[in-house]
Amino acid sequence: MQIKHDISLKPFNTFGIDVSAKHFVSVSNIDGLKAVLALKEYPDKLILGGGSNMLLTKDQDKLVIHINLKGITIVSQDEDFVIVKANAGENWHEFVLWCMAHDFGGIENLSLIPGNVGTAPIQNIGAYGVELKDIFVSCDSLSLDSLETCTFSKTDCQFGYRDSIFKQHGKNKYVVTSVTFRLTKRNHLLHVNYGTISSELESLNITNPTIQDISKAVISIRESKLPNPKVIGNSGSFFKNPIIPKNQYKTLLLNFPDVPSYPVSEDSVKVPAGWLIEKAGFKGKRFGDYGVHKNQALVLVNYGQATGSDILKLAKLIQITILRIFNISIEAEVNIL
Repeated sequence: MQIKHDISLKPFNTFGIDVSAKHFVSVSNIDGLKAVLALKEYPDKLILGGGSNMLLTKDQDKLVIHINLKGITIVSQDEDFVIVKANAGENWHEFVLWCMAHDFGGIENLSLIPGNVGTAPIQNIGAYGVELKDIFVSCDSLSLDSLETCTFSKTDCQFGYRDSIFKQHGKNKYVVTSVTFRLTKRNHLLHVNYGTISSELESLNITNPTIQDISKAVISIRESKLPNPKVIGNSGSFFKNPIIPKNQYKTLLLNFPDVPSYPVSEDSVKVPAGWLIEKAGFKGKRFGDYGVHKNQALVLVNYGQATGSDILKLAKLIQITILRIFNISIEAEVNIL
Protein backbone atom coordinates (compact mmCIF):
# COMPACT_ATOMS: atom_id res chain seq x y z
CA MET A 1 0.00 0.00 0.00
CA GLN A 2 1.52 3.26 -1.10
CA ILE A 3 -0.15 6.63 -0.66
CA LYS A 4 0.76 9.00 -3.45
CA HIS A 5 0.33 12.76 -3.48
CA ASP A 6 -0.84 15.35 -6.03
CA ILE A 7 -2.06 12.76 -8.53
CA SER A 8 -4.11 13.70 -11.57
CA LEU A 9 -7.49 11.95 -11.63
CA LYS A 10 -7.87 12.37 -15.37
CA PRO A 11 -7.12 8.66 -16.06
CA PHE A 12 -9.58 7.64 -13.35
CA ASN A 13 -12.78 9.31 -14.61
CA THR A 14 -14.48 8.67 -17.93
CA PHE A 15 -15.23 12.38 -18.44
CA GLY A 16 -11.47 12.88 -18.62
CA ILE A 17 -11.63 15.85 -16.24
CA ASP A 18 -8.15 16.87 -15.12
CA VAL A 19 -8.42 17.54 -11.40
CA SER A 20 -5.88 16.62 -8.76
CA ALA A 21 -6.09 14.31 -5.74
CA LYS A 22 -4.04 15.65 -2.88
CA HIS A 23 -3.71 12.06 -1.61
CA PHE A 24 -4.33 8.87 -3.61
CA VAL A 25 -4.07 5.13 -3.00
CA SER A 26 -5.16 2.05 -4.95
CA VAL A 27 -6.24 -1.03 -2.97
CA SER A 28 -6.39 -4.57 -4.34
CA ASN A 29 -7.50 -6.59 -1.29
CA ILE A 30 -9.86 -6.31 1.66
CA ASP A 31 -7.12 -6.12 4.28
CA GLY A 32 -5.47 -3.25 2.41
CA LEU A 33 -8.82 -1.48 2.13
CA LYS A 34 -9.44 -1.83 5.87
CA ALA A 35 -5.96 -0.52 6.62
CA VAL A 36 -6.48 2.55 4.45
CA LEU A 37 -9.93 3.24 5.86
CA ALA A 38 -8.47 3.07 9.38
CA LEU A 39 -5.89 5.80 8.71
CA LYS A 40 -6.75 8.59 11.13
CA GLU A 41 -4.34 11.07 9.55
CA TYR A 42 -6.71 11.17 6.56
CA PRO A 43 -10.14 11.71 8.12
CA ASP A 44 -11.81 12.65 4.84
CA LYS A 45 -11.89 9.92 2.22
CA LEU A 46 -13.40 9.52 -1.26
CA ILE A 47 -14.12 6.08 -2.68
CA LEU A 48 -13.35 5.82 -6.40
CA GLY A 49 -14.49 2.90 -8.55
CA GLY A 50 -14.56 2.95 -12.34
CA GLY A 51 -15.05 6.73 -12.42
CA SER A 52 -17.91 6.35 -14.89
CA ASN A 53 -20.71 7.90 -12.89
CA MET A 54 -19.12 11.06 -11.57
CA LEU A 55 -18.39 14.61 -12.60
CA LEU A 56 -15.35 16.07 -10.87
CA THR A 57 -15.70 19.83 -10.58
CA LYS A 58 -12.72 20.62 -8.32
CA ASP A 59 -9.46 19.27 -6.91
CA GLN A 60 -9.97 16.68 -4.18
CA ASP A 61 -8.34 17.35 -0.80
CA LYS A 62 -9.59 14.00 0.55
CA LEU A 63 -7.72 10.73 0.44
CA VAL A 64 -8.98 9.20 -2.81
CA ILE A 65 -9.20 5.41 -2.47
CA HIS A 66 -9.26 3.58 -5.78
CA ILE A 67 -11.07 0.24 -5.45
CA ASN A 68 -9.11 -2.31 -7.48
CA LEU A 69 -10.47 -5.58 -6.02
CA LYS A 70 -10.41 -8.30 -8.71
CA GLY A 71 -11.84 -11.80 -9.05
CA ILE A 72 -14.90 -13.72 -10.28
CA THR A 73 -16.12 -16.87 -8.51
CA ILE A 74 -18.89 -19.39 -9.18
CA VAL A 75 -20.45 -19.84 -5.73
CA SER A 76 -22.97 -22.57 -6.57
CA GLN A 77 -25.02 -23.90 -9.45
CA ASP A 78 -27.65 -26.43 -10.46
CA GLU A 79 -29.14 -27.37 -13.83
CA ASP A 80 -31.04 -24.10 -14.18
CA PHE A 81 -29.22 -21.36 -12.27
CA VAL A 82 -25.75 -20.26 -11.25
CA ILE A 83 -24.71 -17.96 -8.42
CA VAL A 84 -21.71 -15.83 -9.36
CA LYS A 85 -19.74 -13.43 -7.17
CA ALA A 86 -17.68 -10.66 -8.77
CA ASN A 87 -15.37 -8.35 -6.87
CA ALA A 88 -15.94 -4.61 -6.97
CA GLY A 89 -12.93 -3.70 -9.11
CA GLU A 90 -13.92 -5.88 -12.05
CA ASN A 91 -14.85 -3.91 -15.17
CA TRP A 92 -18.59 -4.28 -15.67
CA HIS A 93 -18.57 -4.97 -19.40
CA GLU A 94 -15.71 -7.44 -19.09
CA PHE A 95 -17.79 -9.24 -16.46
CA VAL A 96 -20.77 -9.35 -18.83
CA LEU A 97 -18.55 -10.83 -21.55
CA TRP A 98 -17.30 -13.42 -19.05
CA CYS A 99 -20.91 -14.40 -18.38
CA MET A 100 -21.62 -14.61 -22.13
CA ALA A 101 -18.60 -16.88 -22.60
CA HIS A 102 -20.04 -19.20 -19.93
CA ASP A 103 -23.58 -18.99 -21.37
CA PHE A 104 -24.94 -17.39 -18.19
CA GLY A 105 -28.08 -15.39 -18.97
CA GLY A 106 -29.99 -12.43 -17.59
CA ILE A 107 -27.19 -9.89 -17.84
CA GLU A 108 -26.88 -9.60 -21.63
CA ASN A 109 -29.00 -6.43 -21.96
CA LEU A 110 -26.56 -4.66 -19.65
CA SER A 111 -23.65 -5.01 -22.08
CA LEU A 112 -21.24 -2.11 -22.60
CA ILE A 113 -22.38 -0.07 -19.60
CA PRO A 114 -19.29 1.80 -18.39
CA GLY A 115 -17.93 1.43 -14.88
CA ASN A 116 -17.05 -1.33 -12.45
CA VAL A 117 -19.04 -4.05 -10.72
CA GLY A 118 -18.88 -2.32 -7.34
CA THR A 119 -20.76 0.75 -8.48
CA ALA A 120 -23.51 -1.24 -10.25
CA PRO A 121 -25.76 -1.73 -7.19
CA ILE A 122 -25.24 1.84 -6.00
CA GLN A 123 -26.79 3.09 -9.23
CA ASN A 124 -29.05 0.08 -9.87
CA ILE A 125 -27.74 0.26 -13.43
CA GLY A 126 -30.16 -0.61 -16.18
CA ALA A 127 -30.64 -0.66 -19.93
CA TYR A 128 -33.01 -2.04 -22.54
CA GLY A 129 -35.67 -3.28 -20.14
CA VAL A 130 -33.35 -4.88 -17.57
CA GLU A 131 -32.04 -3.53 -14.27
CA LEU A 132 -29.35 -4.83 -11.97
CA LYS A 133 -31.95 -5.72 -9.34
CA ASP A 134 -33.39 -8.34 -11.72
CA ILE A 135 -30.27 -10.51 -11.35
CA PHE A 136 -29.03 -9.27 -7.97
CA VAL A 137 -28.71 -11.57 -4.95
CA SER A 138 -26.61 -9.56 -2.50
CA CYS A 139 -23.54 -7.42 -2.10
CA ASP A 140 -20.81 -7.37 0.51
CA SER A 141 -19.72 -3.99 1.83
CA LEU A 142 -17.45 -2.51 4.44
CA SER A 143 -18.82 -0.02 6.92
CA LEU A 144 -16.67 3.09 6.75
CA ASP A 145 -17.19 3.63 10.48
CA SER A 146 -16.79 0.18 12.02
CA LEU A 147 -14.82 -1.49 9.17
CA GLU A 148 -17.10 -4.48 9.64
CA THR A 149 -18.34 -6.50 6.65
CA CYS A 150 -22.03 -6.06 5.93
CA THR A 151 -24.08 -8.14 3.49
CA PHE A 152 -27.00 -6.36 1.82
CA SER A 153 -29.85 -8.43 0.36
CA LYS A 154 -31.98 -7.20 -2.52
CA THR A 155 -34.56 -5.97 0.00
CA ASP A 156 -31.87 -4.25 2.08
CA CYS A 157 -30.66 -2.35 -0.97
CA GLN A 158 -34.05 -0.64 -1.47
CA PHE A 159 -33.58 -0.49 -5.22
CA GLY A 160 -35.44 2.15 -7.20
CA TYR A 161 -35.00 3.68 -10.62
CA ARG A 162 -31.25 4.43 -10.72
CA ASP A 163 -31.40 4.45 -6.96
CA SER A 164 -30.50 2.38 -3.90
CA ILE A 165 -29.84 2.67 -0.19
CA PHE A 166 -26.26 3.61 -1.08
CA LYS A 167 -27.50 6.85 -2.65
CA GLN A 168 -29.92 7.61 0.19
CA HIS A 169 -29.36 7.20 3.94
CA GLY A 170 -26.49 4.78 3.28
CA LYS A 171 -24.61 7.33 1.20
CA ASN A 172 -20.94 7.69 2.16
CA LYS A 173 -21.36 5.04 4.85
CA TYR A 174 -20.31 1.90 2.97
CA VAL A 175 -17.96 0.72 0.25
CA VAL A 176 -19.15 -2.19 -1.87
CA THR A 177 -16.50 -4.91 -2.10
CA SER A 178 -18.29 -7.60 -4.12
CA VAL A 179 -21.64 -8.34 -5.77
CA THR A 180 -23.40 -11.71 -6.07
CA PHE A 181 -25.71 -12.49 -9.01
CA ARG A 182 -28.23 -15.20 -9.90
CA LEU A 183 -28.05 -16.00 -13.61
CA THR A 184 -29.74 -18.59 -15.81
CA LYS A 185 -27.96 -21.58 -17.35
CA ARG A 186 -30.84 -22.58 -19.62
CA ASN A 187 -34.36 -21.45 -20.49
CA HIS A 188 -33.03 -17.90 -20.65
CA LEU A 189 -35.67 -15.17 -20.40
CA LEU A 190 -34.93 -12.94 -23.38
CA HIS A 191 -35.73 -9.23 -23.40
CA VAL A 192 -35.86 -8.13 -27.04
CA ASN A 193 -38.82 -5.73 -27.17
CA TYR A 194 -37.21 -2.69 -25.55
CA GLY A 195 -35.67 0.02 -27.69
CA THR A 196 -34.35 -1.15 -31.05
CA ILE A 197 -33.05 -4.58 -30.04
CA SER A 198 -35.62 -6.47 -32.14
CA SER A 199 -34.94 -4.37 -35.24
CA GLU A 200 -31.19 -4.74 -34.74
CA LEU A 201 -31.58 -8.53 -34.55
CA GLU A 202 -33.78 -8.44 -37.65
CA SER A 203 -31.12 -6.50 -39.55
CA LEU A 204 -28.68 -9.28 -38.64
CA ASN A 205 -31.17 -11.90 -39.91
CA ILE A 206 -31.42 -13.43 -36.44
CA THR A 207 -34.86 -14.90 -35.74
CA ASN A 208 -34.03 -17.15 -32.77
CA PRO A 209 -31.55 -15.08 -30.77
CA THR A 210 -29.23 -16.41 -28.11
CA ILE A 211 -28.15 -14.33 -25.15
CA GLN A 212 -24.90 -13.75 -27.01
CA ASP A 213 -26.85 -12.40 -29.99
CA ILE A 214 -28.71 -9.98 -27.72
CA SER A 215 -25.45 -8.86 -26.12
CA LYS A 216 -23.95 -8.20 -29.54
CA ALA A 217 -27.08 -6.31 -30.64
CA VAL A 218 -26.97 -4.13 -27.52
CA ILE A 219 -23.27 -3.45 -28.04
CA SER A 220 -23.93 -2.48 -31.65
CA ILE A 221 -26.76 -0.14 -30.67
CA ARG A 222 -24.80 1.49 -27.88
CA GLU A 223 -21.71 1.95 -30.05
CA SER A 224 -23.84 3.64 -32.72
CA LYS A 225 -25.36 6.07 -30.22
CA LEU A 226 -22.83 6.57 -27.46
CA PRO A 227 -19.29 7.92 -27.74
CA ASN A 228 -16.38 5.84 -26.51
CA PRO A 229 -15.06 7.54 -23.33
CA LYS A 230 -11.53 6.70 -24.46
CA VAL A 231 -12.12 8.95 -27.49
CA ILE A 232 -14.55 11.59 -26.18
CA GLY A 233 -14.91 12.14 -22.44
CA ASN A 234 -18.38 11.30 -21.12
CA SER A 235 -20.20 9.38 -18.40
CA GLY A 236 -22.88 7.79 -20.55
CA SER A 237 -26.38 8.98 -19.72
CA PHE A 238 -26.05 12.15 -17.68
CA PHE A 239 -29.72 12.47 -16.73
CA LYS A 240 -32.38 10.11 -15.41
CA ASN A 241 -35.52 9.59 -17.46
CA PRO A 242 -38.20 11.50 -15.52
CA ILE A 243 -41.25 9.67 -14.19
CA ILE A 244 -44.38 11.82 -14.27
CA PRO A 245 -48.07 11.35 -13.38
CA LYS A 246 -50.31 10.16 -16.20
CA ASN A 247 -52.43 13.29 -15.90
CA GLN A 248 -49.36 15.44 -16.51
CA TYR A 249 -48.44 13.25 -19.46
CA LYS A 250 -51.90 13.73 -20.99
CA THR A 251 -51.47 17.49 -20.67
CA LEU A 252 -48.03 17.23 -22.24
CA LEU A 253 -49.53 15.36 -25.22
CA LEU A 254 -51.76 18.32 -26.02
CA ASN A 255 -48.73 20.44 -26.92
CA PHE A 256 -46.33 17.65 -27.90
CA PRO A 257 -48.37 14.80 -29.43
CA ASP A 258 -45.25 12.88 -30.45
CA VAL A 259 -43.75 12.61 -26.95
CA PRO A 260 -42.94 8.95 -26.24
CA SER A 261 -43.49 7.21 -22.91
CA TYR A 262 -43.09 3.91 -21.11
CA PRO A 263 -45.58 2.71 -18.48
CA VAL A 264 -44.28 2.55 -14.92
CA SER A 265 -47.48 2.00 -12.95
CA GLU A 266 -51.18 2.63 -13.25
CA ASP A 267 -50.63 6.26 -12.33
CA SER A 268 -47.28 7.17 -13.85
CA VAL A 269 -45.17 6.96 -17.01
CA LYS A 270 -41.50 7.39 -17.85
CA VAL A 271 -40.62 10.00 -20.46
CA PRO A 272 -37.24 9.75 -22.25
CA ALA A 273 -35.03 12.60 -21.07
CA GLY A 274 -33.08 12.34 -24.32
CA TRP A 275 -36.25 13.15 -26.30
CA LEU A 276 -36.93 16.20 -24.12
CA ILE A 277 -33.36 17.45 -24.50
CA GLU A 278 -33.35 16.90 -28.25
CA LYS A 279 -36.75 18.60 -28.62
CA ALA A 280 -35.36 21.57 -26.69
CA GLY A 281 -32.63 21.94 -29.31
CA PHE A 282 -29.57 20.76 -27.39
CA LYS A 283 -28.69 17.61 -29.32
CA GLY A 284 -25.32 18.07 -31.04
CA LYS A 285 -24.90 21.56 -29.63
CA ARG A 286 -21.31 22.46 -28.80
CA PHE A 287 -20.03 25.12 -26.41
CA GLY A 288 -16.32 25.39 -27.06
CA ASP A 289 -14.71 22.25 -25.65
CA TYR A 290 -17.90 20.68 -24.26
CA GLY A 291 -21.43 20.02 -25.38
CA VAL A 292 -24.21 17.49 -26.05
CA HIS A 293 -23.35 14.49 -28.20
CA LYS A 294 -24.60 14.53 -31.77
CA ASN A 295 -26.08 11.03 -31.64
CA GLN A 296 -27.49 10.90 -28.11
CA ALA A 297 -28.89 13.93 -26.33
CA LEU A 298 -28.57 12.23 -22.92
CA VAL A 299 -24.79 12.32 -23.18
CA LEU A 300 -22.81 15.40 -22.22
CA VAL A 301 -19.27 15.34 -23.56
CA ASN A 302 -15.82 16.74 -22.94
CA TYR A 303 -14.12 17.28 -26.30
CA GLY A 304 -10.72 17.67 -24.67
CA GLN A 305 -10.00 20.42 -22.18
CA ALA A 306 -13.38 21.13 -20.58
CA THR A 307 -13.59 21.50 -16.83
CA GLY A 308 -16.13 19.86 -14.59
CA SER A 309 -17.62 23.29 -13.97
CA ASP A 310 -18.17 23.67 -17.72
CA ILE A 311 -20.11 20.41 -17.88
CA LEU A 312 -22.10 21.29 -14.76
CA LYS A 313 -23.02 24.70 -16.19
CA LEU A 314 -24.37 23.01 -19.32
CA ALA A 315 -26.31 20.47 -17.26
CA LYS A 316 -27.99 23.24 -15.27
CA LEU A 317 -28.87 25.12 -18.46
CA ILE A 318 -30.51 21.99 -19.86
CA GLN A 319 -32.46 21.40 -16.63
CA ILE A 320 -33.75 24.99 -16.56
CA THR A 321 -34.75 24.84 -20.22
CA ILE A 322 -36.58 21.50 -19.90
CA LEU A 323 -38.50 22.80 -16.89
CA ARG A 324 -39.48 25.97 -18.76
CA ILE A 325 -40.61 24.22 -21.94
CA PHE A 326 -42.16 21.00 -20.61
CA ASN A 327 -42.74 21.72 -16.91
CA ILE A 328 -40.69 18.61 -16.15
CA SER A 329 -37.72 18.42 -13.78
CA ILE A 330 -34.90 16.13 -14.87
CA GLU A 331 -32.33 14.90 -12.37
CA ALA A 332 -28.65 14.23 -12.94
CA GLU A 333 -27.80 10.54 -12.91
CA VAL A 334 -24.12 11.17 -12.21
CA ASN A 335 -22.60 12.20 -8.89
CA ILE A 336 -21.35 15.78 -8.80
CA LEU A 337 -18.14 16.13 -6.77
